[in-house]
Amino acid sequence: MNVPLSNNAVLSNECYTFIAKVVYDHSRIQLGADKQPLVAGRLNKRLRELNLDSYEAYCNLLRSPVGASEMSPLVDLISTNHTHFFREVQHMDFLREHAIPEFVKQLPPREPLRIWSAASSSGEEPYTIAIVLSEYFLKHAPHPWQIEGTDISTRILEHAKNGIYSRDRVKLPDPQLLTRYFQNGTGDFSGYYRVKQILRDAIKFHHLNLLHSPYPVAQNQHIIFCRNVMIYFDQKTQQELVNKLTQQLAPGGYLIVGHSESLLAVKHRLKSVRPTIYRKDP
Repeated sequence: MNVPLSNNAVLSNECYTFIAKVVYDHSRIQLGADKQPLVAGRLNKRLRELNLDSYEAYCNLLRSPVGASEMSPLVDLISTNHTHFFREVQHMDFLREHAIPEFVKQLPPREPLRIWSAASSSGEEPYTIAIVLSEYFLKHAPHPWQIEGTDISTRILEHAKNGIYSRDRVKLPDPQLLTRYFQNGTGDFSGYYRVKQILRDAIKFHHLNLLHSPYPVAQNQHIIFCRNVMIYFDQKTQQELVNKLTQQLAPGGYLIVGHSESLLAVKHRLKSVRPTIYRKDP
C-alpha cells in the first residue's frame, strides 16, 4: 500500500537546491530558481511510487548508498521533452533543398548519408528527418542513408522506439505523408498512429548523456541536429558540448541548433551558414 504524500508536503528551497545540484552533476542540466514549481510537480508522482511522504525523504534517498539507482529516473522526470513533427520546418527545408543534394553529389555511391538526432526525445525529430529523406529519394536516384537518435531519458527513448503517437500529435504538412508513413491504430490503439516499420527500422536509438564520451554513434556525421538542448546548459557546458559535436562532424558537415539558440557565446570552429545552421570547414 502506498504511503500518502502529505498534503502539506512542500519542496523547500534547501531541498530544491540539493536536487538541482544532483541533476547538474549527473546531466549538466541547469535548473534555475524559476523551475522549482515544475520540479515539485514532476517529482510528486515519483514520491508516491517510492512510498515517500515528503521531498526531504526523497533527498535522503538520493544521499543514501542506493541513491545512484535513482539518478536515471530523476533525470527522466526533469528532462523537458516537448516536441512535434516538422518542428522548426525551415531546418527540414534546408535539409531537403541544400544538405541532402549537396552530400549525395559528393559521396561515393555506397557511403551512406549520416544524420544524427542528438536529442531525439520521443522520436518526432528523427522520424521527421526520415520522412524528408524518404520523400527526397522517391523523386531522385536512391542513395543509402542512416539516422541515429540519442537521448538522456531512457523512458522517452522507449516511446521513440515504439513510434506510437496520439492523433493530435501527428500534424504533417501534407496529408499524403500520413498514409504513406503511419498506420492507423485500432482496438486499444484507436485514436493513435504508429510510424510504419520501414521508418522505425531506419533509425537506431541509443541512450546517451551528451557530455559523456565516447558516443555510441559513428564519427564523421554529415548532419547533426542538436536543437533546444543548449538552452538548459551553462556557458561552460555549452562550450564543451559544441566541441564534442564538432569532432563528430565530417568535413563540410552541418550542426543545426534550435531557433532559440546560437553559438555566439561560445568559441567554436564552425562557420555560420544561416541563423542556427553552422558548418565545419571541408
